[in-house]
Amino acid sequence: MTISERVKATRLKIHNAAVAAGRNPEQVRLVAVSKTRPVSDVIECLAAGQQVFGENYVQELALKAAQIECPAEWHFIGHLQSNKVKSIAGLVTLIHSVDRLSLAEEISRQWGKLGLSCNILLQVNVSGEKTKSGTTVEDALRLTRDVSQLPNIKVKGLMTMPPFFDDPEDARPYFAELKRLSLQIESEKIANIEMQELSMGMSGDFEAAIQEGATLVRIGTAIFGSR
Repeated sequence: MTISERVKATRLKIHNAAVAAGRNPEQVRLVAVSKTRPVSDVIECLAAGQQVFGENYVQELALKAAQIECPAEWHFIGHLQSNKVKSIAGLVTLIHSVDRLSLAEEISRQWGKLGLSCNILLQVNVSGEKTKSGTTVEDALRLTRDVSQLPNIKVKGLMTMPPFFDDPEDARPYFAELKRLSLQIESEKIANIEMQELSMGMSGDFEAAIQEGATLVRIGTAIFGSR
């Protein structure tokens, strides 16, 4: 299959998963994970109607954004070091992976220099795996309150990465926990905090994630093939 065909097939699966869950398919957006992929693949994806792309590496994102003339919406989805924030300031529409106050402070500082605000998601390590980034479930509310005080940050929701399972059903409890946490934070009615977005689900488990409330699914392999 071509990239264009895979985009269409993936969109159909997203649509069907949303409908099966009794949700409006328009509430779920596809983030095409284009990390390590050549610019030509991104352009082919754009030609197929895909607008939102997720990148893990600052330098790669900056290079692609500079090379691609077609309008694309860039999301940063990888682990972000504070000293790299200035390289993507103003380039990205959403940062999925804010997991500590010091990083949020630097994002606010760099976007403030541009007179802009940055939309972010707080990354939560629901599984508690030591190999994964993210604040803990227990500390998520405290981090949310702290970040809400920053002037150039808008928290739009949460993100998580569950452990890898052969059976996507095994990931479902982690997605459900992130949804529960988002509802808990929303109930606190913290100023400058919205829980509109849940970024969860990848190529192997996005249908289960959609059934548990995902609004952003980060899909690479199903669109671009194996790396």
